[in-house]
Order: sequence, then C-alpha cells, then structure tokens
Amino acid sequence: MSRSAGSARRRNTARAGRGGSRPGPSLRTLVPQALVVAVLVGGTTAFVSYDKTVTLEVDGEAHSVHTFASDVSALLSRQEIKVGEHDIVAPGRKAGIEDGDRIAVRYGRLLTMTVDGNPKQVWVTAKSVAEALEQVGVREDGAFLSASRDLPIGRQGLNLDVRTERALTFLVDGKQIPLRTNAPTVQAALEQAGIAVGPQDRVDVATDTYPQQGQTITILRVTGTTVTKDEKIPFKTDKQDDPTQFKGNEEVTTKGVAGLRQITYSYETVNGVKQEPRKISEKVVKEPVTQIVKVGTKAMPDSVAGADQLNWGALAQCEAGGRANVVDASGTYHGLYQFDAQTWQSMGGKGVASTAPASEQTYRAKLMFVQRGSSPWPLCGSKLYS
Repeated sequence: MSRSAGSARRRNTARAGRGGSRPGPSLRTLVPQALVVAVLVGGTTAFVSYDKTVTLEVDGEAHSVHTFASDVSALLSRQEIKVGEHDIVAPGRKAGIEDGDRIAVRYGRLLTMTVDGNPKQVWVTAKSVAEALEQVGVREDGAFLSASRDLPIGRQGLNLDVRTERALTFLVDGKQIPLRTNAPTVQAALEQAGIAVGPQDRVDVATDTYPQQGQTITILRVTGTTVTKDEKIPFKTDKQDDPTQFKGNEEVTTKGVAGLRQITYSYETVNGVKQEPRKISEKVVKEPVTQIVKVGTKAMPDSVAGADQLNWGALAQCEAGGRANVVDASGTYHGLYQFDAQTWQSMGGKGVASTAPASEQTYRAKLMFVQRGSSPWPLCGSKLYS
C-alpha cells in the first residue's frame, strides 16, 4: 500500500471520530467540577444564614431592616443611628440579634421644669407633654401647665412650668373657707376665693409666697388710727476738768438743750378686740445739745496774810446763818458773806458766790478784807474780832 493511501485512511478515520459519539469525561475532569459546585452551594447556605430581617423602631416609628450585623450596636452603626447617654436602646447595645427581633430606640429629651415653684431638670424619652408628666410622676389633674398636654416635645427638649392643684383653708371673718387651687401666689388664691384684704388687714403669711398643700392662712380684720406725739430727748452733761478754777467750782460753759422726737403710735382693733397702743415709727426732729461743765481742779490757797486770824465763822453766821448757798430776798446778795455779783467777780470769783464752795467764799472774803477792811459788812463786821 502506498504512503498516500495510508495517509488518506488516517484522515478518514479522524473525520469518522469527530462525526460519531464522543467518549464521556474522565475522572480527572469530574473531580474539580464537583468541588466547585460544592463550594458554591455551601457559600449560598452561609450567606442565607447571616442575613436577618429585624424590626427597627426609632422614636415609635418602625420599619423592617435586612442586616448581617451580629449585635445591636453594629446594626445601629450601619443604619447611621447615633445614640447618646440619655437615649434608651432595647435590648441593650451589646445584645446579639437574630432573625425576627425587634430593636427599639427612644431619644432622650431634656425637660427643664418648674414644679410648684421648684426648678429642676430631668431627661425623658417622652414625645409629648402628657407622656413626660407621666414619666416624671407629676400629677396633672387640676394642674396648670404652661404648655398644652398634647404638645410634642422635640429632641431639643422643652421648658415647662407646672403648678399642681393644692388644698388650702382660709380663716377669715370667723369662717373657714376651703379652696382647691393651682394659683402661683397666696394673693392670687385670695382673689380666687373672693376674699378682699383691706389696707390695714393682716395676712399671717406673705401674699407673694407660693401656697403649700394643706396650708391654713389666717386673715385678721384690722381697723384703727395712728397718733403722733412729741417727746423730749434729755440732754447729756459732759464735765471737763478746768485747772484755772479752784477745786469745788463748776461753771456751765455750754448750756444743755433738750432735743425733740416725734413718735407715732397705732391704736388698733383686731377682729373686734382693741389692742394696746403700738409704736410704729419714731423720728428725731431736733437733736439735743450736750451741756458742758468746767470743773475746777486748782488747789485753794490756805491763807491770806493779815486776815487768817479773824473770826470768819462768826461773820458768816451773822450774815447768812452759816449757809453757803443762801441768797437774800432781793436776789442781789449771795453766800456766806453776802457778796453781790459784781463784788464777787472783782475778787476773781465766777458767776455768783452762792454757787462756790464755802472755802472759796471765805478765801475771797479775806482778799476783800485786806483791801477794804470790815466796811463791806457794816452790821456784822464787828463779829470778825469777837
């Protein structure tokens, strides 16, 4: 057989092979294919097992969420929901989640409140005033609210003034008057009860204070008048040493003058009973003037030459009965030796003789005797020699 014939047979054989049935895949080909299918099936099963459907409720608004998150914190992070220290997350942020779970987020809101006059700040998750009052435990029946109970509370919070209803009792005009009120002051409660308070009437509590639960308030009906009286203010006396005057001498250099004050008294009748007068004001109209008295400190001389040996006691007894402060009926002659004012002062005395000590009167009488002898005492002068 020729070489060309053999080649033609081989080509025919090859064609016959491509046109007939193909042989099945070998074991070497099947094994890798099986592994690929297995991996794909297993990955799909794992993907399905990690995908969960949960209900996420944020401030009362719920929606369904598909997530691969394993815990609440991761879920919130992937949903871009930020929570602060005053926000509530249920279950807790570290809690794991499973398919079908419900996760709730309630945002905190700062409530700045004044409850019955007492300020305070509280965080609530309430979305309305009524819900907030329930959360903080404030009784709203009969209460005054500065905002509507249905008012929504935004995340920025709210300022709220609350005055709860209180029971008061007024004692007035011999009667007890009960009142339930949410008034902000005692004065407002009095007006609400229809109780008029006169200009002189007295309320036993300040009318601008906050009424308290169970408080009893007494109103006293007062009538009366006021009387203003003048009263003298005694002056003081200031005694000052004077070395130019003899001991025992006193001289008024500034005369004291009494001052004047006006005192106003209230004469009242309270609930029909007269009261003792009560001083309600005092005003000084005129200040008193202090009296200044100079008191002699100079020692009196013991003697006067040429006169010591005479009987001055006998002369004094004859002239004035031995009384140093005596003044004659005319008011002209003074003291033991009956000096008139001019003569007394010419001998160095101050004022009149009757105000000076007996020793000074005798000393100045001796001085006068040295100058004029016994002639100043024409009736009694002879007693000097007895």
